[in-house]
Amino acid sequence: MPPRLRTPAELDAALAAPRTLLFKHSPTCPISAAAFAEYEAWAAAHPTFPTGWIEVVQERPLARALAERTGVKHESPQALLVESGRATWHASHSAITAASLERAVGAARR
Repeated sequence: MPPRLRTPAELDAALAAPRTLLFKHSPTCPISAAAFAEYEAWAAAHPTFPTGWIEVVQERPLARALAERTGVKHESPQALLVESGRATWHASHSAITAASLERAVGAARR
């Protein structure tokens, strides 16, 4: 399983990385559960790519901080590709699939 971000320091480290894929997940939402399964599948296929996720119910301030720092309006579920602290791609709800994550990360590599 990808690492869960629980502290401001962990979010700071993720945002300082050259590239990272972040996911915001709500454990009470079936749409989020489906998107999280897609995210986990993608992460399992790319074990060396930096990634992390935030549980938005328990870590609401962290989820809000991510929105504020990237300028991307909070949604859940939500995936963000962040490069040097700047969101270069994001998707939410059913637009989050292993294929869409692959395309986003692949496009950013070019």
